[in-house]
Amino acid sequence: MASFNPFSLPIVFLSILSFLNPTTPAPGANYLYHICANTTFSANSLYKSSLNSLLSSLSSNATHNLEFYNTTTGQNTSNPLYGFFLCLGDVKSEICRGCVADATKDLAEKCSTEKVAVIWYDECMIRYSNESIFSTAVISPTVYLWNTNNITNQDQFNKLLNTAMTSLASQASDVPIGAKKFETSKVNISAFQTLYSLVQCTPDLSSTDCNFSLQKTAINRLPICCGGKQGGRVLFPSCNIIYELYPFYDTPGLQPPPSPTSLGRQEGRSKMSTAMIVAIVAPISVRAAYDITNVESMQFDFVTIESATNNFSEDNKLGEGGFGQGTFPNRQEIAVKSLSKNSGQGAEQFKNEVVMVAQLQHRNLARLLGFCLEREENILVYEFVPNKSLDYILYDPQKQGLLDWSRRYKIIGGIAQGIQYLHQDSQLQIIHRDLKASNILLDADMNPKISDFGTARIFGVDQTKGNICRIVGTSLLINTVIILVMACSGYMSPEYAVHGKFSMKSDVYSFGVLVLEIISGKNSNFYGSKGTEDLLGYAWIHWRDGKPLDLLDPILGDSFARDEVMRCIHIGLLCVQEDPAERPTMETIVLTLNTCSVTLQSPQQPWSNQSTWKSLPWSVNQSSITELHPR
Repeated sequence: MASFNPFSLPIVFLSILSFLNPTTPAPGANYLYHICANTTFSANSLYKSSLNSLLSSLSSNATHNLEFYNTTTGQNTSNPLYGFFLCLGDVKSEICRGCVADATKDLAEKCSTEKVAVIWYDECMIRYSNESIFSTAVISPTVYLWNTNNITNQDQFNKLLNTAMTSLASQASDVPIGAKKFETSKVNISAFQTLYSLVQCTPDLSSTDCNFSLQKTAINRLPICCGGKQGGRVLFPSCNIIYELYPFYDTPGLQPPPSPTSLGRQEGRSKMSTAMIVAIVAPISVRAAYDITNVESMQFDFVTIESATNNFSEDNKLGEGGFGQGTFPNRQEIAVKSLSKNSGQGAEQFKNEVVMVAQLQHRNLARLLGFCLEREENILVYEFVPNKSLDYILYDPQKQGLLDWSRRYKIIGGIAQGIQYLHQDSQLQIIHRDLKASNILLDADMNPKISDFGTARIFGVDQTKGNICRIVGTSLLINTVIILVMACSGYMSPEYAVHGKFSMKSDVYSFGVLVLEIISGKNSNFYGSKGTEDLLGYAWIHWRDGKPLDLLDPILGDSFARDEVMRCIHIGLLCVQEDPAERPTMETIVLTLNTCSVTLQSPQQPWSNQSTWKSLPWSVNQSSITELHPR
C-alpha cells in the first residue's frame, strides 16, 4: 500500500461536500459522484496542458475496446500527470467508450484546475493525480451509497452477504496482475428474493493489495454504511463492491424486467426500465468522505456498545491496554476502549476530532470504526484483532514462545512504519504520546496495529483510563519518588515525563523502549542484575560490555538473525538517548531496518533514574507534595 495519499488532506467534512456536486447524467452513462482535491494550478500552466493531453489520451484509447488503460503525460517535465480509466467488467465496449468520453468531458469542466481528481459512473471511473497512482491500492476518498429500504431478516441476510462478498473478493484477487479482477454472484435468499453481488479491482493491483482493499476494507465497511439495507455500494479509487436485490449487472441469459411504454428506456445500462430505476435508485442516499463516513454514521449508542461487550465484562478484556472485545448483532467483532470523562472538550469538538483521526489509514494502525458519547462515557470503537495486545503475549511465559524472532522483527518494523506514517505521511502530523506494548494490537498474522494514536489529539495527554500519571513526592520519600517516576513513565522521554515537553522525538524514545522490550521479552520496569535500575540500564551494560546478544529473550534460543538483532539493539539504545537531538527520526529508523547500508552513530548511556532525580522540579528541603502534570 502506498504511504502517500493525495486525498488524505486535513479538510473538514462540510468542505468535502462542496466537491460532491451532482450533475445531469450524460447520455450513455449514469453519473454518480466526483471529487477534486483542492490542489489547484493555473489555467495557463503546463499542468493544464498535461491534463488536456491526459484526458484526450484516455478518451481515444477507450475506442480500442479496452476495459482498463493507464497513461502518463508531461513525464519529461516537472508537471507530470498520471491517470487511468476502468470500466465495469460487465459493460459492453460501446458503453465503456461512451462512459469514458462523458467522464473525460465532465472532468475537463468540473476539475479543470485541480491536480487530483476521481469521478465515478455506474459504468466506469476515471482517476488522475500528479503523483504516481499505478499498481497502488488506495481506499480514499470513499463514496458510500445505500438503498434506504430495509431487509426483513437482517442477521441471515448479513451473513449471506458477507459470505458472498468474501468469496468474490478471493476470486477477484486470485488472478495475476494485468488480468480482469472482476467477479459477480447470484445467491438465492428465498424463493422470492435473490442477492446479486459484484466486486472489482483495477487489473494493475497485486493479489495482496486487491484482497486487502476488497476484503479487509470495503467489505468490512458494509455494516457501517449499509447494514440491513437492500442495496449498497462502497466505491474506492482502485476498487468497488456493489450488492442489490435486483440484477444490476449484465449476465448472459438474464432478462431485464419489462419497460412501461409510457416511461421509455434508460440510456447506457439499459437493462432496467426507467420505472425500475426510479424504484431502486430514488430511495438511495449518498455519503462521501475521506476514508470514513460522517459524524452521525460513526456514532454508536451506549446500549449497543453495552450489549456488544456483555455489559463491559471483564471476561472480554484484551490485555492491559484498557480494550474490551465485543460483537455486534451482525456478528462483526469489535474492540472498544473507554477513555477519560474529563477530556476538556465539548461534544462537537470531540466528534470532529474523532472524524479527523478516523481518516488515518495505514496497515499498521488499528482502524477506528466509531465512538460513543453518552452517559458521560467517551468510548472508541476499533476493528477487532484476534491476538489481543502485544503485552498480552510478550510478557506471558506461556505465550511469548509464539513470538519467534522473525515475528518480533516484523512487529518492530511494522510499528516503525506506523509511527513514521503518523509523523510524516498522514498530513495531520500526529504525535502519539502514549506508545507502549498494551497499545500495540496484533492481528491474525501477528502484524502490529498501533492503537490510541488519536487519543492525544482528542483528549490531550495521558487521558486514558487507568493510565493517568501523576508524580508525587516529598523530601522524605526520595526512593519512593524515583521508583514512581520509572513505574509511571517507563515509556516516557525525560523531557516529557519531567517537564511535559513533547515532540516527535518523544515518540522515538517510546519506540526505543518498546524495541528493547520486544528483544528481551522484559517489561521496561524490569530490575536487572549488577545494580541496573531498569531495562534501559540493563541493555546499556550488556552493550557497553560487548555482550549485547545476552539481552535477547532466552526463549528464542539460537533461532534468530544476528545482524537483525544487533541492528535493533543499536536502534533501541539510540532512541532512548537523553538528548532528543541524538535520537534518530522514524524515517531513519525505517530505512535502517530495511537496509544494511545505513551507518549509525554509537549510543551513549541512556537516561537513568539518577538523571531523573536531578531534573525533578522540587527542592529536597520542601515538605509539601508536588504533583507534576505533563502539559
